Amino acid sequence: MSNNQWAIGTCSDLRHKNIEYSPDPDYLTKMKIDLLAIGDKMPVWVETGFNEYAHRLPTDSVLQLRQVRAVSRGKKPSITKIIAEEEKRLRSAMPNSAHIVALDVMGKQWSTPQLAKQLNFWRELGKPIALVIGGADGLSPNLLSQAAQSWSLSPLTIPHYLVRVIVAEQIYRAWSILNGHPYHRA
Repeated sequence: MSNNQWAIGTCSDLRHKNIEYSPDPDYLTKMKIDLLAIGDKMPVWVETGFNEYAHRLPTDSVLQLRQVRAVSRGKKPSITKIIAEEEKRLRSAMPNSAHIVALDVMGKQWSTPQLAKQLNFWRELGKPIALVIGGADGLSPNLLSQAAQSWSLSPLTIPHYLVRVIVAEQIYRAWSILNGHPYHRA
């Protein structure tokens, strides 16, 4: 298991990986998760589905979708250049000092109860959380190596626009477990 794929995070895991752990006082009482995704021309149902779950969260747990414009492919695209440009765009949309979680097929898979523990860990970090979805060619090796964690929703290939809705629903479900809300009945 690579360093960025541990099952459930702890602050000591971050220190072991030489990641600075210094909570921002503004985030100790409020958790902010930004879901950054390449692609801004999504079907209406994607925004509707995402908002359905994001708006169910209480005001102290904010889940925000930040759609980043994809790089134009042209006739003879250089995949390396496209991925590098998408990385720049994603980084410019990230909150400062964010705890980066890359969504990647090679990442660690979490059950829903494990995700609830992860959500609690992210809250305790006291930092903004950036969940990052790459474009059609994935995330840059540089961004993947610098991410504090790597999360795989499934070994299946899932359309990136659908991932946005799945992540929002799972974040809400994890919150419901932590708060004893009846939404999760597994």
